Amino acid sequence: MKFIKMHGLGNDFVFLDHFSIAADEDYPELAKKLCHRQFGIGGDGIIVILPSQVADARMRIINSDGSEPEMCGNGIRCFARYVYDQGIVTQNPMRVETLAGVMTIQLTIKEAQVQGVRVDMGEPILRADLIPVLGQGEPVVGKTLEVLGETFQYTAVSMGNPHCIIFVKDLATLDFERLGPAIEKHSLFPRKTNVEFIEINSVQEMTMKVWERGAGPTLACGTGACASAVAAVLNEKTERTVTIHLPGGDLFIEWGLDNHVYMTGPAMYVFKGEWLEN
Repeated sequence: MKFIKMHGLGNDFVFLDHFSIAADEDYPELAKKLCHRQFGIGGDGIIVILPSQVADARMRIINSDGSEPEMCGNGIRCFARYVYDQGIVTQNPMRVETLAGVMTIQLTIKEAQVQGVRVDMGEPILRADLIPVLGQGEPVVGKTLEVLGETFQYTAVSMGNPHCIIFVKDLATLDFERLGPAIEKHSLFPRKTNVEFIEINSVQEMTMKVWERGAGPTLACGTGACASAVAAVLNEKTERTVTIHLPGGDLFIEWGLDNHVYMTGPAMYVFKGEWLEN
């Protein structure tokens, strides 16, 4: 099985091109094998390239634990670069089908090379039942969450997948490894949640650490950055355009006046190879 490894700000994925190849695979089980960092290729998830009846191509993403999220911001940037470079999709902008809907992606191309990817991530979802989050009223802004004997103020946003955003004074003192998984599986979130801890640097900058649902700590999360930018505006902490510093690098996020969230960032190749199945 041939594959390509890509990453967006260190959020890394094993890509399987099944656009024109009929494949009968158990993708959740395959993801567990391929993503294992000792016994497999290593990755936060696998991304499968498939044909679509409603867009230019379809993206399926499976986390390293076998769960299937609705969307992945870093993954879709890599997806867009791959399908363009391989000639699978020649349109620019292109439309990509995901479980969160059809996304529109604009590539920045210089000297026939993709230099950057801007994704229209759509409108943020603030309705509690659609995020989903239980029993908190609407919108879920500055609500109280108790976990492991501590109390936090959080804001819930969905960008096609659920996010719990918590603003902290100092990320360096945060017990991230203990709090992240506990909040991910908190009873408030019936489908679990991604967890973003945010330190505000200025009205135009903030720093983020993310505990991703189904993947744990990752170097970047595109949907999480988008949700955090929305949460920062709702909590009157930043302007509508912000640079977000993640462990893997920076994303530029804009919550437009059209209510759409736009994410701009890189998409990089790592290597290609062949998985030698038993």
